[in-house]
Amino acid sequence: MKKQLSLLMVAIALSVGTQLDAQGQEAVTDTTWRVSGENTLLLNQSSFSNWAAGGINSFAANLIFNYDFNYKKDKWSWDNKVIAAYGLTKQKSIGWRKNDDRLVLNSLLGYQAAERWLYTFYMNFNTQFADGFQYDGDNNSTLISTAFAPAYLSFGPGFAYKESDNFRFNLSPAAARLIFVTNDELSSQGAFGVDPGSKSRFEFGASFDAYYKANLMENVSVENILKLYSNYLEDPQNVDVDYTFNLFMKVNDYITVNGGVQLIYDDNTLIPRQEDGVFIPGSERPTLQVRQVLGAGITYKF
Repeated sequence: MKKQLSLLMVAIALSVGTQLDAQGQEAVTDTTWRVSGENTLLLNQSSFSNWAAGGINSFAANLIFNYDFNYKKDKWSWDNKVIAAYGLTKQKSIGWRKNDDRLVLNSLLGYQAAERWLYTFYMNFNTQFADGFQYDGDNNSTLISTAFAPAYLSFGPGFAYKESDNFRFNLSPAAARLIFVTNDELSSQGAFGVDPGSKSRFEFGASFDAYYKANLMENVSVENILKLYSNYLEDPQNVDVDYTFNLFMKVNDYITVNGGVQLIYDDNTLIPRQEDGVFIPGSERPTLQVRQVLGAGITYKF
């Protein structure tokens, strides 16, 4: 719990868009920095009473912080994105369960080599805030993840193409990646590719990151985030994929409808199969992970 609270404090601290001087007055904004972001609360609810077609009462709430801190001066640029998200859903028969849990930090330092091309050094970090569980048909839970179990840290030199803040990609042919599993129970199982009993795993390979955001029509935009990684040291043909698609529909300055789909494939993450709600021992295998979120809510942008 302390670890989860400390992660949440980090996310809140990173959400501060202004700085105060020693006298408590707002500091002068450096024009080389551009700070933008949005805070979103999504809500989704359904209720049934004496409904002949049937249905389950449910409620979901998601809180999302999405901030950009971008620096540009002369030939130097430094792009930073922070995403902190947490969501819960409740159904009458199963109670509260988590439906979103992310802490993502992306940073790209660049030096202009030619028009729209940069020499770069990138860093990505992502983990979660709270415990994650897998449930069987009897609603029994098994711990499968927690804060810093796993956590992924990758970094390395490369080159990038940047047309604008809405379209860019970065390729690093010499990227290091560290996978952390700090939970004793999970590390003893060899979860997320670490050796049983080990708290970390080192990989070295190639990384590709791409970002594209476009306006489909007035007040409707889409965002695409793609991350690929190949580990030279083990099965380089097995490319890890992390793709996120977000849809933003603006009703007015504060009300939005947001949807998102995230697809992950990582051959170091083994998922057990179920039959009739029962996990099959020894059936663990890599598989496509899918997360979907859709809701209407309140968004504050700056």
